[in-house]
Amino acid sequence: MSTAARGILLILLANFGFAGMDAVSKTLTMEYSVAQILWVRFAFFAAFATVLAWRRGGGILPQFRTTRPVFQTARALLLVAEIGCFILGFRYLQLAESHSIGAVFPLVITALSALWLGEQVGVRRWTAVGIGFIGMLVILRPGLAVFEVAALLPLAGAIMFAVYQVMTKLLSRTDGMVTILLYTGWVGFLAMSLFGPFDWTWPDAKGWALLVLAGLLGSIGHATVIKALEIAPASVLQPFNYTLLVWATGIGFVVFGDLPDLWTVAGATIIVASGLYVWWRERVRAARADA
Repeated sequence: MSTAARGILLILLANFGFAGMDAVSKTLTMEYSVAQILWVRFAFFAAFATVLAWRRGGGILPQFRTTRPVFQTARALLLVAEIGCFILGFRYLQLAESHSIGAVFPLVITALSALWLGEQVGVRRWTAVGIGFIGMLVILRPGLAVFEVAALLPLAGAIMFAVYQVMTKLLSRTDGMVTILLYTGWVGFLAMSLFGPFDWTWPDAKGWALLVLAGLLGSIGHATVIKALEIAPASVLQPFNYTLLVWATGIGFVVFGDLPDLWTVAGATIIVASGLYVWWRERVRAARADA
């Protein structure tokens, strides 16, 4: 099996894990607060990052060194808010609905890359971004009786995740992956330590099992993504990130008996098609630049 094929397989498995983690989180929101779920989840993330730093050698504290500590902290806090928006949204929306709206984040990244990073985005890609946002409006249907305010939660989460990704790209120019992961895990854990203990409901055996499972699935998912990116180019893997929507729909049906309506399917199709077109145009542009 080629390295590209192995990378694709890993990204498929990672997205399956993330979809399972979201299903567990949706179940947990029925009995536990978002702050409690986030606190346990970031505890696992911090432990995962620390183990990676320890295995790398050279001491753990030296790997916290960065020339941009404020930027690192702001990025980590943004991730906490983004995950919180999605988890809270799961309480009111189907997994497929949340992920259909959240699928706009690659389009937001394209827009931010032009506005923030100064990257050139042609008319075709701007058009695809605009069409993708039309697909989002098809799902949201603002102004109609079926509009749900809760649908703004995954939309806010998608926008924050896009900003988070751009900030990650900027940080990767000066800091290593382990340093970025350490700040992500520990800043998130410390921030939620201010809220989690004060909004705590002591879990029963099932609750502990689900909290641990969510933490493990998240950590394993991130580790799998990192491994996939190590052996295969991000440009090869990016289209397969949309399989998260497929996994979320399937798991949502099996676990909760939920199926998206036709409006959600239509809107998601438009968003994914737009995102894939933007990805294809970026590859064409990169190939011309290399030539």
